[in-house]
Amino acid sequence: MSNIILSVPLVFLFFLVIIFLGYIVFSSLSNKGLDHEEKYLPYTGGQHLPPSESKQSYRTFFRLGLLFGIVHVAALILATLPFSWDKHQIGLLYLIGIAISAFVLVRI
Repeated sequence: MSNIILSVPLVFLFFLVIIFLGYIVFSSLSNKGLDHEEKYLPYTGGQHLPPSESKQSYRTFFRLGLLFGIVHVAALILATLPFSWDKHQIGLLYLIGIAISAFVLVRI
């Protein structure tokens, strides 16, 4: 019986119910602010910024995030390779592939 209580799905559901009840309780206790037109604008530190002529996009951010993810996965894979020489050759090939993908991401 104790194994059933500690199973992952039941523990997940238990904490999901606890979090939902906390959300309901604290949302009823929280202060409801007045609806204001500036409430839905992006935060600018209290300044009214002039409109910019440049068109902003997340393209650079996504490329940087993808590069960050690729490099960290590469570091994880290389850190878990065994110390034998044949595995180091696989790691070297892996590093060459990562270097090519990083070069392509930087050059785009």
